[in-house]
Amino acid sequence: MRFRHPDGSTVHLAYCTNVHPAETLEGVLGQLRDHCEPVRRRLGRDRLGIGLWLAKGAAKALINDPVALRGLRAELDRRGLEVVTLNGFPYEGFGAEEVKYRVYKPDWADPERLAHTSDLARLLAALLPDDITEGSVSTLPLGWRTAWDATAADTARTALTTLAERLDALEELTGKSISVALEPEPGCTVETTADAIKPLTGLAPHRIGVCVDTCHLATSFEDPTTALDALAAARIAIPKAQLSAALHAEQPHLPEVREALAAFAEPRFLHQTRARTAAGLLGTDDLDEALAGDTLPDNTPWRSHFHVPLHAPPAPPLTSTLPVLRDALTRLVGGPAPLTRHLEVETYTWQALPAEQRPRSRGRLADGIAAELTLARDLLIDLGLKELP
Repeated sequence: MRFRHPDGSTVHLAYCTNVHPAETLEGVLGQLRDHCEPVRRRLGRDRLGIGLWLAKGAAKALINDPVALRGLRAELDRRGLEVVTLNGFPYEGFGAEEVKYRVYKPDWADPERLAHTSDLARLLAALLPDDITEGSVSTLPLGWRTAWDATAADTARTALTTLAERLDALEELTGKSISVALEPEPGCTVETTADAIKPLTGLAPHRIGVCVDTCHLATSFEDPTTALDALAAARIAIPKAQLSAALHAEQPHLPEVREALAAFAEPRFLHQTRARTAAGLLGTDDLDEALAGDTLPDNTPWRSHFHVPLHAPPAPPLTSTLPVLRDALTRLVGGPAPLTRHLEVETYTWQALPAEQRPRSRGRLADGIAAELTLARDLLIDLGLKELP
């Protein structure tokens, strides 16, 4: 979905396909047929943007077979879909029964992360619509915090410098400008937008920036305006933003609140949980740890890294951090010029929701994704953007 910003530039809205597990090229093609095109049809659009997730196996198949890559591009066109951004955070296995800490491997101290991200940039340059010259790839924020030391940090910086050089060469070759964005996430070595400033300062700002995920922003209790203004002051680019909402518990000391939270503690994904105190932010790596222990005080609100559907917040006594998303979006695209032109709805946890809230069919899932995109579209229109055909 494309929108015209009041400054005349085009802002893109997509939804991320990591909600549909697929490790192979065949699986990706099935996603387009079974999920993405039905969402487009529900929205009544001739064209729908998708934030494509290409796992290691699918990416390698496309890199090694130019015919297959052209076939994917043709299939996107045939189904009324377009790609301006890739989600390069998960490497493989994102549809496994247990993902948890595996999603942070390989990290940016591992040469395979550089190789994979370089491949994704090349693929995106080939998949961009003919009238679009800028693409973005989001990636993990260097690595998980444990065992991350000065040597790993130096290795990662060298890898990102090499990546920037490759992206420059790619633009010279193709005329397509691809940027890569580190996505701050609770528990990682770059947990907040503030954490991103030091490692990114002076590092090819036109190529390497930050992906602002509004669920992660909210989980860490970051104020959107403060966070985004600090990035702007440091001249850190925002190649893309992910529109998502976290789980919020205002009164975690109440038994009914803890019971409601327990329904969201599940075995597949990590749900880092945070509480803001006078002494600073306290946290656990997962929601069940927060509920079982005394690490977090229960006299102050908790937020958990669980991407809840934008249009359907959890029932009371819980809620979502949709207000944080609204505030962030206002700062991102509501000013005289957009801070980013790539927006991606990223609710990948539909099948991890409490049983009674999970979509029971492909059709129900498509309905939910279309409803999220409709909400995001309405927010953009309210900010003065004009939806384009």
